[in-house]
Amino acid sequence: MTALSAPTALITVEEFFDPPARSRAQISPDGTKVAYLAPWRDRLNVFVRDLDGDWPDTDAADDPSARRVTSDDHRSIETFFWAADGRYLLFTQDTDGDENHHLHRVDLTRPEQPAVDLTPIPGARVIGTQLSADRPRTVYVQLNARRPELIDFHELDLDTAHLTVLAENPGDVISWLRSPTGRILAFSMTDDGTQLLSDWNAGAPRLISRFPGLDHPFGALPCVPTPDGAGLWIGSARGSDRTRLARLDLDTGEQSGVDSHPVFDLDTPRPEADPRFPSSLIVHPATGQLLGARYLGARQEIHALDPHFTAVLPRLTELSDGDLAHISCDADAQRWVVDFTHDRDPGVTWCYDHTTGTARRLFRPYPHLDPARLAPVTPITVPARDGIDLPCHLTLPIGIEPRDLPTVVLLHGGPWYRDSWGYDPEVQLLANRGYAVLQVNFRGSTGYGKAHTQAAIGQFAGRMHDDVIDALDWAIAHGWTDRDRVAIYGSSYGGYAALVGAAFTPDRFAAAISYTGMSDLVDVIRSVVPFARRAAVNTFGRYLGDPDDPAQAADLLARSPISRVDHITAPVLLVHGANDLRIDRRHSDRVVEALRARGAEVEYLLNEREGHWFINPDSNIELYRTLERFLARHLGGRAAGEA
Repeated sequence: MTALSAPTALITVEEFFDPPARSRAQISPDGTKVAYLAPWRDRLNVFVRDLDGDWPDTDAADDPSARRVTSDDHRSIETFFWAADGRYLLFTQDTDGDENHHLHRVDLTRPEQPAVDLTPIPGARVIGTQLSADRPRTVYVQLNARRPELIDFHELDLDTAHLTVLAENPGDVISWLRSPTGRILAFSMTDDGTQLLSDWNAGAPRLISRFPGLDHPFGALPCVPTPDGAGLWIGSARGSDRTRLARLDLDTGEQSGVDSHPVFDLDTPRPEADPRFPSSLIVHPATGQLLGARYLGARQEIHALDPHFTAVLPRLTELSDGDLAHISCDADAQRWVVDFTHDRDPGVTWCYDHTTGTARRLFRPYPHLDPARLAPVTPITVPARDGIDLPCHLTLPIGIEPRDLPTVVLLHGGPWYRDSWGYDPEVQLLANRGYAVLQVNFRGSTGYGKAHTQAAIGQFAGRMHDDVIDALDWAIAHGWTDRDRVAIYGSSYGGYAALVGAAFTPDRFAAAISYTGMSDLVDVIRSVVPFARRAAVNTFGRYLGDPDDPAQAADLLARSPISRVDHITAPVLLVHGANDLRIDRRHSDRVVEALRARGAEVEYLLNEREGHWFINPDSNIELYRTLERFLARHLGGRAAGEA
């Protein structure tokens, strides 16, 4: 390691990956209580306490005012929400990463009763939920209970747990929605990927609007009903490279502009797929009124779209130098609980009372982490060889001269996803160990305009990988990176990209790490879960090809790392969850078998109790201890246990 001046002390893997003391706080509709996640028996569970009163800096278990309302000691809970009237807390949970999420209910008026599974149907998955202020004891559920490939629309009575089918899928519907006036709306898909929005209340479906699959690979996202039931607020890219906010009239199908940003996209579609990120639309929880819209570039901008929120927003943003993240308020929109995105002090949670104008900090999720010991994350732009701008993030270790550093190129999944400014524990772990971390939003990443995403069509293991190499060469040219000590690492698509780096450009990387990565593109497309196969025509089908066409299947195989395993010369670490339904473990098994058969250096971490990403703290601690040791051996960074 070069020119050590005053390297920071090692922060343990446990400090980074133990569960937060508290996180994801949400205020109750009456404004008196807060629900949040906190650890119990090393698993995140839901706790409730009064908003008022002292919030100690200790763990929730040591807070006498806190009441634990769930008791899952097997798997951490990730997602919960209040029912519309605040009587119930609802949460989703799967089994060991199989992603067959069930919806559970906790009755706060009966604390002695355990949580109730509201969708106890073996093999079925809750694919979406919707609350409605006009029916506060009801939740609308998208569920594939009848057949695995068909998503039907249900009404679920929260008091009785009775499930009523409202609409059965004829075979082409990919998602459902209910308006506040009771209209049932369906998005279906044609064979060419065009999405059709239809009204199902007229006896036979009535077509409202069409959305081309090229411009809307995941549909019109976001998609939120207007309070009057006459329209939808949607993300629209019609006639523009950027996704802006529009109102779609449900009677005429016409779109009208609501709001836009001159440079940034609405922050979509990442939040729709990943609950760690807040929705691009900020909506009043009781009235459904649109309060604001989020746009995301190097940093976030929020546009207030409601007079009351226009007054509230500046008071919220002044609470932190981070970006305003999750927002919840009471039914009167006077008491607010919010947290913040930050690169070194994540999730700090505040309460603001607009009636009195007072604010107070409730908690830091990671009180043991000193922001001064963590590394700043810097947004940068790198030109690709064909002129495309690549938004990237560079994190350099603190206390070390930033010259000729061992470097980890860290690539996101999807690929229809994005990295953004904020806190990532694995980035901070790597920087703490002395590595420069380079994150690349290669073509195909979302959130940077249609052209940037669509430039990835047909470019898996092609120009998408060229983008990674171009960003790496940029870091080398600026003197930050030692070209002989570079590892490539990612999960899901990022794991595939890591294997592509090792197999297609073996001279560029000293090590490669694939975490639930795909190695065979033909297998990936043919193995899409049944209910998502129709929608995949706009993603895998459009961007990769048709594996049933012999010529396209041959091209897919040529772009697959499994066809070039013999070219891999660098040491490889593969990590997989045995229950992964998105990328089956055989993608890693086959690479490991092929590398071991020729005596190549390969390490394999297979977790029997996880799926596509690891949830439980002990699973992540094992993963990152393994990763830390692997990189120390092959790149020379620091590791726990050093003198």
